[in-house]
Amino acid sequence: MADPVVFLPGFMCDARAFWPQIMSFSASRAVQIGSVAHADSVGALAQRVLDGAPKRFSLCGVDLGGMVAMEVLNRAPDRVSRVALISTTALTEPPHVAADREPGIIGVRNGRLIEVAKAQIEAAGVGEGPHRDEIIDLVLDMAEALGPDVFVRQSRALQRRPDPQRTLRKAKQPVLLMCGSEDLLYGVKRHEFLAELIPNAELKVITGAGHYLTLEQPSAVNHALKDFLDAPLVLR
Repeated sequence: MADPVVFLPGFMCDARAFWPQIMSFSASRAVQIGSVAHADSVGALAQRVLDGAPKRFSLCGVDLGGMVAMEVLNRAPDRVSRVALISTTALTEPPHVAADREPGIIGVRNGRLIEVAKAQIEAAGVGEGPHRDEIIDLVLDMAEALGPDVFVRQSRALQRRPDPQRTLRKAKQPVLLMCGSEDLLYGVKRHEFLAELIPNAELKVITGAGHYLTLEQPSAVNHALKDFLDAPLVLR
């Protein structure tokens, strides 16, 4: 029987970021959406995911969700059968980037959540596909639904995120890496670094897609995920 798959959404996104994947995979395996909204550190978020996850599961994390997935792997490697990391990074937050988050936090606390979110979406990059405007509207809607407190908590988690490179170098699980060629936030070079770091990693770059890969190119993502999740596990 196929392991359940736990999806972890990215910064200021909720389960709707995985709607195409939920529709595709829920008929063949148990699907669970983990929350990365209720703590201000990657460690605490990872523990919440583990507390609510099945005994053994596959894991798919996007953006901040990918960073939480790496910490889940660090804390409970024997519970995770395989990992997909999408539009994310294994690098800690550079001090200047951490400092640059402060004006956004202040703006959100002063009632400018949508304005700040729009700027961050533009900085992350959305591919020039036919549904670009719809995707941006959905990401903004998710941000508005999560609200200012979650924005601040997730910003703090990003600023203070741990270095997962030692964990990834020791990973025995199969790992699928995916990113869009137009991702301006965590682009192809970041994922190539991950592919070199992780022993059993496979990298897929989706041409023409930006940072919100699961929404921008759902068919390509679903196809790659299906092949990855259905592949036989090789004991190592």
